Amino acid sequence: MKTLITGSEGFIGSHLCTELESNNHEVIRCDIAPTKPCSTMDIMNLEDVKNTLKKEMPDALINLAGQANVGLSWKRPQFTVQLNTIGLINILEVVREVNPRIRVIAIGSSDEYGILKENADNISESVPVNPVTPYAISKYAQELFAKTYCRSYKMNICMVRLFNLSGDGQAKGFLIPDIASGIAEIEKGKRDCLSVGYLESARDYIHVKDACRALRLIVEKGYSGETYNICSGVAHKGQDILDMMIGMSQFNINVVRDPQKMRPSDIPVICGNHDKLTEHTGWMPGIDFRTILYDALSYWRKQTADFDI
Repeated sequence: MKTLITGSEGFIGSHLCTELESNNHEVIRCDIAPTKPCSTMDIMNLEDVKNTLKKEMPDALINLAGQANVGLSWKRPQFTVQLNTIGLINILEVVREVNPRIRVIAIGSSDEYGILKENADNISESVPVNPVTPYAISKYAQELFAKTYCRSYKMNICMVRLFNLSGDGQAKGFLIPDIASGIAEIEKGKRDCLSVGYLESARDYIHVKDACRALRLIVEKGYSGETYNICSGVAHKGQDILDMMIGMSQFNINVVRDPQKMRPSDIPVICGNHDKLTEHTGWMPGIDFRTILYDALSYWRKQTADFDI
């Protein structure tokens, strides 16, 4: 199978390329500003997308290009909607013209569920969504367009809602890499304390490699028109994450609570249900939570050491 990945140089994209290539996919890497051997493609440029698809004629396309920062979405809502929603529409329009049989995977987020009125510790795809940030709205809007194209034009599209990912390679700006990078910097003498915020909320975390295996199986076995949660089905509090990662260090980690970060979440627990994904593809999470944390910490220890050279 020939599979094209947009945003192939990002955190998920780099792991996904490895997963696909290890399972006999011919991978076409595409990114807006590649630094490695890779096709240059801007999903906001219709001609760019059309030229690339006509040249490569893939069997499948996984769209990882987008704006994934929730905070930035409040500052730049127009940009977020343009890239996440209009970007996918551009892809769908070109696929419809070039070859509507191409399997398209539209990448959404668990943020689409938003503030739920019902229990949020076993969220299935049938739970009504309630997006409350520009980022979540942009992702739900792209999902609605994907369903519309699938229904109206009989296109081959699957939608996914990714829960919290981590592992090796994730940039700062998320809880696990922020803690991991802080511990690594303390171990190297670059800082004397670890600043944290509110840690009582519980979230569903999955290793990026497990998520990429799920994406591959959705490409190969997923049902067109369906939306799939990619999640572990287990939630962990931020405080438990902090305690476990401190326990992985031989150093005395001084933790400071930052009042600017102490904002209780409106949603105490968010935990997904992956029964549909398991039923349709056979996928199950395979990497334990401790390994997620260890891989993140190992990555940031190496990054911190390399920075010294």
